[in-house]
Amino acid sequence: MEFPIRINKYLAHKGYATRRSADTLIEAGKVFVNNKKAIIGQQIEATDHVEIKNAPKQNYRYILYAKPRGVITHSPAEHETDILTRIKKDHNIQDVFPVGRLDKDSEGLIILTNDGRITERLLNPDQEHEKEYEVTVDKKITGPFLKQLAHGVKIERYQTKPTKTKAHPKDSHAFSIVLTEGKKHQVRRMCAALGYQVQTLKRVRIMDFVIKNLKPGQFYELKKPEIDLFYTSIGLK
Repeated sequence: MEFPIRINKYLAHKGYATRRSADTLIEAGKVFVNNKKAIIGQQIEATDHVEIKNAPKQNYRYILYAKPRGVITHSPAEHETDILTRIKKDHNIQDVFPVGRLDKDSEGLIILTNDGRITERLLNPDQEHEKEYEVTVDKKITGPFLKQLAHGVKIERYQTKPTKTKAHPKDSHAFSIVLTEGKKHQVRRMCAALGYQVQTLKRVRIMDFVIKNLKPGQFYELKKPEIDLFYTSIGLK
């Protein structure tokens, strides 16, 4: 963290609140800097003492959701269905948001939460959190193809980070790949750069969370011991 830093960004980085909710706390007079009430936009120095007083306890939720193919993660167009509409209709779950993206034609695991503190910690590629995908392509895969994916592929002007790849033991058109970054349509673009077209794409793991037996549209909500481990893994505890 570089100083000086805006107070809402400081509180978000420390895991106390999201930037938006930090501003709400400041407006409510619950944030203090060196024992004086903070103000919106205030700059914090490394030597400052920042604390939150009498803030209401937030009940955070963390949901593993199996996104079906054809469902939009964010900003659906007319006649499209997004995750939040779908999960509200199917399970009456509200006031959560998806962390990250999974494109319309892909399916699989995505985390839903009401905790904005985890977004940067989970999505920042510098953290190198693993995400695993099962992929089928339009023609037989080869050793050199998997090796190139593992070493990294240039997509447009960007060189992707090294990955882990593994051929499917029974399907010559299928393989798994583990990424530690999340460029837009990355797996599809990596495959296309090597002359392959993705037919199906399913995210089966985020860090230590696996999709297990969740069918498309189903969910699992993390329990306290799992939340504690999650916090530890992303540096919130």
